[in-house]
Amino acid sequence: MLDGTRGEGSMIPTRLLEPTTIGPMQLRNRIAMPPMTMAYASETDGVSETDIAYFAERARGGAGLIMVGGVCVEGRLGKLLVPGPLHCLDRDEQIEGFSRLAEAVHAHGARIAVQLYHAGRQTSLDKTGGEQPVSASETDTLFMGVLPMPRARALSVAEIEAIEDAFAEAARRAKQAGFDAVLIDGGAGYLIAQFMSPFVNRRTDAYGGSLEGRMRFPLRILEKTRARVGSDFPLLFDLPADEFIDGGIRPSEACVMARMLEEAGVSAFRIHGALYETYQYVVPPACVPRAVHARLGRQIKEAVRQAKVMVGHRVNDPLLAERLIEDGCADVVLMGRALIADPELPKKAAEGRLDEIRPCIACNIGCVGRIVVGSPATCTVNPAVGKEKEFVIEPAPRRKKVMVVGGGVGGMEAARTSALRGHEVVLAEKQGRLGGWAAIGCLPPHKEEIRELLRYYEAQLAKLGVRLELGKEVAARDVLERKPDAVVVATGSSASPIDVPGAQGAHVVFAADVLAGNVETGDRVVIVGGGQTGLETAEFLAEKGRRVTVVEMLPEVGADMEFITKLFLLGRLARSGVVTVTNRKVDAITEKGVQAGGEFLEADSVVVAVGLKPDRGLAEALEGRVPELYRIGDCVKPRKLLDAIHEGARVGRAI
Repeated sequence: MLDGTRGEGSMIPTRLLEPTTIGPMQLRNRIAMPPMTMAYASETDGVSETDIAYFAERARGGAGLIMVGGVCVEGRLGKLLVPGPLHCLDRDEQIEGFSRLAEAVHAHGARIAVQLYHAGRQTSLDKTGGEQPVSASETDTLFMGVLPMPRARALSVAEIEAIEDAFAEAARRAKQAGFDAVLIDGGAGYLIAQFMSPFVNRRTDAYGGSLEGRMRFPLRILEKTRARVGSDFPLLFDLPADEFIDGGIRPSEACVMARMLEEAGVSAFRIHGALYETYQYVVPPACVPRAVHARLGRQIKEAVRQAKVMVGHRVNDPLLAERLIEDGCADVVLMGRALIADPELPKKAAEGRLDEIRPCIACNIGCVGRIVVGSPATCTVNPAVGKEKEFVIEPAPRRKKVMVVGGGVGGMEAARTSALRGHEVVLAEKQGRLGGWAAIGCLPPHKEEIRELLRYYEAQLAKLGVRLELGKEVAARDVLERKPDAVVVATGSSASPIDVPGAQGAHVVFAADVLAGNVETGDRVVIVGGGQTGLETAEFLAEKGRRVTVVEMLPEVGADMEFITKLFLLGRLARSGVVTVTNRKVDAITEKGVQAGGEFLEADSVVVAVGLKPDRGLAEALEGRVPELYRIGDCVKPRKLLDAIHEGARVGRAI
């Protein structure tokens, strides 16, 4: 695997930006947007105006290939479990919408492909209308190893043949709509992968047993699809290169599968992996190394003859993408969440403006974290996602003097957006550095990506001429003396104390002070509060050799966390010996430890991580005394980076 951080200066990734081909399809560069379900479909499972604006923006930004994700070939039983409308291409009346989408992408010089899938067992009864899900074999599914899903029944041969035809017909519709290629989804544990995988497929007929039997379903889909789309239409394939589970597909077998699929006419492979039992590897969070599937890409490239190999998963830096090509791991690099975060990444890379690329921080909160609960995707760092038409930044009708108080991410985004619109902006921050809580949030293990976001903001503010005043706390009179036209209060929040006997002891400290290195703890540590801050502080201390216990009053720890990130973190904490105690309210703190729910937990140090309280003093003091007053971020209510950044962007557009 590869790792790295964004370079400085004007380095240009020349190999990444050179043209290439996939079969007869010409690409202007080697950057592709992989298929990702965004939950923007219309109520009739077709293409929406939001879809068109979203994908057109990525094409305008310079990507060579755009792949539209999650398009179901059979909507009755085939949809994945995401709540809300999902794209289908199982009826001819859907062609017109997909045609408009293809035209919008082509207008900006990019090629477009559609990913065709059937979910098989990886769905819910809500999506099947109460009917039992289907699969290669009768089987149970345990989503990410923790969430039971409905038991699936085995498909009959007649049903299998009908689904083969459904894939071929959907591909025919895609070609008729003007798409340049189709991507057959054999990855992520969906139905095709269920037939390919020995973990799921236990059939004894022609569609199971040997490798040849397990490959019969995808090969027949390719055969039928080729008959409908002709010989000059590229067929791409999501390859399950490693399912990361005992009894599943492993890389050695995937190489053989790739050769069989290439002989059947596949022009390119998207390197994929996992199934629902190991789905955390499909959208890997920041704790997973960048370019985590690089080794799989290299193995498949060495196995095939002419087919191109596309590799992604945690590739958010053009220079890292360049290395993937140079090191023989990929022919095309998939930059999914990176292009969500900054659609203009290809254009900025070509112009040597690497420091202007808005980085994906792999938090999963705005994208997959919203989709799984039935909300359309957005992005923590890019408020325009899903709102491309209405989120255009236009020059202000009148230049104003804008004062932003608070240099966290919300304040920086408000300053950036205001300056882009032509305002004269001053940003004041009482600390000697920018970042607010994000400057603390990047300190625990595996949170380093947030530093890239802070570097981006610092570069943006410098480029836009925002005047910074650091290291001085601003009072209401300071603001009023300047006579600004608009004031944005982004003063954030402070750590909440715990109101129990003994909480004022010298050995009782706040999590932020521990992470910042302002205090040292003893060997035995009890952390009060099992939310994200408490758990991340626990890992931080465990890596320093401390013996850590986390006490949480709720029934579970990490209730405020994105699920995939939480799953990885809890696993690491368990392996490092961190103990978590739930359903325990702290009653008292003594010099020797913590009394919680009838149990005494010995501790040399007690770390408080019970949340934040908003700092509203300045906003209240300025109420009715300045022409325009805006409050954003934690000073309204302590929440996530997403809320602060989105509010900063909204206010910057409103001034």
